[in-house]
Amino acid sequence: MTLQDENALLKWSRRNSYYYGWLEKIYRFVVRPGSRVLHVGCECGDLLAAVKPAYGVGVDGDEKAIGLAKKRFPNLNFIAANPQEMNLEDAGSQGFDYVLICNSIGEWDDIQRVLESIYPYTNEQTRIVITYYNYLWEWILRLGSYFGLRRPQKYQNWLPQQDIANLLNLANFDVIRSNSFVLFPKKIWLVSEFFNYIVSLLPGFRLCNLVNLVIARRRPSFRADKELSVSVIVPCRNERGNIEAAVKRIPDMGNRTEIIFVDGSSTDGTVKEIEKQIKENPQRDIRLIHQGSGRGKGDAVRKGFAAATGDVLVIQDADLTAPPEDLTKFFTALRDGQGEFINGSRLVYPMENEAMRFLNLIANKFFGVLFTWLLGQRFRDTLCGTKMIRKRDYEIIAANRSYFGEFDPFGDFDLIFGAVKQNLKVIEVPVRYKARTYGETNISRFRHGLLLFRMSWIAFKKIKWLGGSTAEET
Repeated sequence: MTLQDENALLKWSRRNSYYYGWLEKIYRFVVRPGSRVLHVGCECGDLLAAVKPAYGVGVDGDEKAIGLAKKRFPNLNFIAANPQEMNLEDAGSQGFDYVLICNSIGEWDDIQRVLESIYPYTNEQTRIVITYYNYLWEWILRLGSYFGLRRPQKYQNWLPQQDIANLLNLANFDVIRSNSFVLFPKKIWLVSEFFNYIVSLLPGFRLCNLVNLVIARRRPSFRADKELSVSVIVPCRNERGNIEAAVKRIPDMGNRTEIIFVDGSSTDGTVKEIEKQIKENPQRDIRLIHQGSGRGKGDAVRKGFAAATGDVLVIQDADLTAPPEDLTKFFTALRDGQGEFINGSRLVYPMENEAMRFLNLIANKFFGVLFTWLLGQRFRDTLCGTKMIRKRDYEIIAANRSYFGEFDPFGDFDLIFGAVKQNLKVIEVPVRYKARTYGETNISRFRHGLLLFRMSWIAFKKIKWLGGSTAEET
């Protein structure tokens, strides 16, 4: 391949480097470094290399582009093949963590067939990541091609997100979430930043963004109860009067249920009551962990999760204001594949009198709306203590916690932000919120309210802004 051929293949990505930099930024946010990645329609391999896979395979029908990709990125694997007739053989025998489809979905005359050909190389933890042009930009992009500002396109399907979601569904994939980015795809100092970091986030304007993102997963298969064990983590501080009721009311789930109390230096005899319940209930798997020098519910949850041996982890607040009996609903939703991160919501059913103070109720509703916008998924109640997740998924969140940092004294947002960042399917289960029958709340409405605004800023910067500007944009 001559230098002239190489320059011709790289011409359009160089001419539109700001736009391609945005695409790389989006994919780097979604894809964990060190993963197994398949890129269908990989062109010259730049995007596949940008996500830093431990094992990367690129497929494209353009033999010249594949030849250049092999030359530029010898550490990756490239295959010249029609995506509609893809057969990876040994290259895809172990399956992939991510399958990337960047802007090429509209170039295929049988999209469903391509998606079906991808299916054998996926598992229930694989994420299908698709970016594609907003169909509202069709004539703008056609004009760009006509005037030589972008790559000419011989064949193009202009697909709204709903059509992409339907095609994924037909190929046995389930959409997790969608988003959109980039209102101004050319680099003009301050103008690009203003439109892409502010205007593009606003309601109404978001519908006009150039880049649509869809993230999907393989539709899960049914599991029997006996395949999963459950660890119930009960953070507690001065909850002596609730311990016996917690032991009696926490249901058995899966093939084994362990209850782990994490005591935060209680002074009312909580520890003695837990030890008493362990002796009086030998038929139940109950353990006590001392939080030690750590402070806050978030630290207690992390220590409980670290000690848990179950396949499924769930938090049950010791005040029992969210009834333990509802845990079976969470388990059913996770077991049946309806969601991978199950979040409780106290704001659906009427509450008991004095279960939540009026200002707290207003604040919870406000932050529910705010975080739904910030995270791009429905979170009606971010502070409901009951949350359930597979241990394997939590371990991925914990291993990548450095992206957000140790920022969360509650423990709720560490899990919520992590679940969104790792593209878990989120679903909410309504619970009936009861009034306390023993002890006092450890929540300070004003001090913790300020902390919630801090959480909002972290979500805005790290998720809504994808971590902020990148070198490609400076």
